Amino acid sequence: MPDPARVPSSEAGGPPRPSVVSRLASFAAGGTVRVVLVVLAVVWLLPTAGLFASSFRDSRDIASTGWWEVLTDLDQLTWSNYDALLSNDNFTGSIWTSVVITVPSTFLVVVLGALAAYAFAWLDFPGRDWWFLVVVALLVVPVQVALIPVARLFNTLGIFETNLGVIFFHTAFGLPFAVFLLRNFFAEIPRELLEAARLDGAGEVRLFTRVVLPLGGPAIAALAIFQFMWVWNDMLVALIFADSGSPPMTVALQQEMRQFGSNFDVLAPGAFLTMLIPLAIFFAFQRQFVSGVMAGAVK
Repeated sequence: MPDPARVPSSEAGGPPRPSVVSRLASFAAGGTVRVVLVVLAVVWLLPTAGLFASSFRDSRDIASTGWWEVLTDLDQLTWSNYDALLSNDNFTGSIWTSVVITVPSTFLVVVLGALAAYAFAWLDFPGRDWWFLVVVALLVVPVQVALIPVARLFNTLGIFETNLGVIFFHTAFGLPFAVFLLRNFFAEIPRELLEAARLDGAGEVRLFTRVVLPLGGPAIAALAIFQFMWVWNDMLVALIFADSGSPPMTVALQQEMRQFGSNFDVLAPGAFLTMLIPLAIFFAFQRQFVSGVMAGAVK
């Protein structure tokens, strides 16, 4: 009869020893990692906090002391920077230009990308897989490669230095990622659900609008946030293709920097206002964004 002291715990009826992976997972679930993540998040947000504090300080305080001096001297805070910026017609007009460019660019990418993704996921047509590979290959094409050819094309069409040209450019370069993201999400919809809808007499249009779109809400929300933030924060495309007389906010800030140099009392509030709308949209749709990004990660 074997000695119980020498018998492994798994053979003696005791609980098995935890593996290295399980021990690491238990450690990650503890409070230490959470404290580290909170510290990293605070460090990551420090530049935003500094920009926010600097936007309420005048140029003399910005040039002489750091933004953290506001924590001990609240008298430095002033609304004059925002008053001066919002009274500038050029900057307020740039806000409307950014909205006019960003909203249609996001809407077109979501609608066209969803339609193409549904076709690649559930419709049979010749060369479907090869065409999808072409779409995926377009993801690696840098924007800089197309600037000169597209500029010549838009000049021929008469839409160079117009908001319409910027919208077309952003839509074209946003579609490959949109099709790739939504197609992978739509392909995970159970086939039985679509077949049941077809047996009930639903056509492709009704199937797309009543079944696929509601189920693909998280992925569509994630795509809309990605596209909105990319277009809203873009300066390269807007600097080349937008109307120089009514540029979007990013180009307007770049022009202010070129005109005033180190005039941070103008640039700080403008930069913070540029960040404010994307941050508000992200936090408003944070749950849908995380669900859409994690789509397909877990079976």
